[in-house]
Amino acid sequence: MHIPDIYKNEDKEAIRTFLKANAFGILINQTNGKLWATHIPLELEINKDGEEVLMGHISKENPQWTTFESNDQVLAVFTGPHAYISSSWYDHENVPTWNYMAVHVYGKIKIIEGDAVIDSLTKLVDKYEQNSKCPVRVADLSKKTMMQTRGIVAFEIKIEEIQAQTKMSQNRDDKNHSNIISELEKTENPQSMAVAKEMAKYRK
Repeated sequence: MHIPDIYKNEDKEAIRTFLKANAFGILINQTNGKLWATHIPLELEINKDGEEVLMGHISKENPQWTTFESNDQVLAVFTGPHAYISSSWYDHENVPTWNYMAVHVYGKIKIIEGDAVIDSLTKLVDKYEQNSKCPVRVADLSKKTMMQTRGIVAFEIKIEEIQAQTKMSQNRDDKNHSNIISELEKTENPQSMAVAKEMAKYRK
């Protein structure tokens, strides 16, 4: 993606944190001659070889997986908080814009099978059940329920390139930057307030 230098994020630890917090991504590839996209959780993990990878799974009814072996190049897109920025919040005339955070991960995908599939599902469920009053555990599920795993295709994506953009009004002076934060907070919109919080972090 096009990233102006001022908005380029090259902080590897910050990117890892972002990917873990915004793991519901979009998996994109070429499928049967056209672009195909699936909205799924894509978890940042360490594989058996000690490499950082994205792990996920899709339904076997989804034709996207049928081209993983013949064309293993994929793109995973992740987005964070975003908000409209009105130019009425500046002390000078300008155009409105949009503040946002996004990460694009390019890599090679491969299908995984056997115990690795259950390990991947276990990590996924444990992550999202950790705050449940009665957490579900994959190990506790019946054989009948686990038969449903036959209907999925699990995979890992070897990461080849990461592009990260954090557009948080870094080009504004302190006065206008502060005013944008104030106006975003007034909206009481969760997305806008999340952007305000991120803006404050990037001005420290």
